Amino acid sequence: MDEKTVRDWMHRGVVTCHPETPVEEVAQTMDAQNISALVVVNDAGDALGVISRTDLVNSRFIQPYFRHWHGMGAEHLMTKPVVSVTAETTIRQAVLLLNEKHIHRLVVVERVDGHSKPIGILSVTDLAKHVGEN
Repeated sequence: MDEKTVRDWMHRGVVTCHPETPVEEVAQTMDAQNISALVVVNDAGDALGVISRTDLVNSRFIQPYFRHWHGMGAEHLMTKPVVSVTAETTIRQAVLLLNEKHIHRLVVVERVDGHSKPIGILSVTDLAKHVGEN
């Protein structure tokens, strides 16, 4: 039996924003799309970081100096650098990376001409759906 790869279990497609996207807009997009994170990209579409609901909650309620979001952009709260894998990465390698970095999701990228274009997400939720499989 062939070893499963990220391609087999990842969520295809990503919702992105730019570093300067206002935090209020990030929160509205997550709510409207019913997603837990956005991939932050530069003008060339390269993945730079990830901003999650956890980042928003922490900034709003835990870190007192971030209580007021006015003027803050995704770049102020995003986790960077982005932790990414390719679709060909094995599930075993992906799980090890998630555990090593203590994170909940990996950005799946396609590397072309020195660029890392996000094409999907592999989250612990995606992995949990397959726990009972061999």
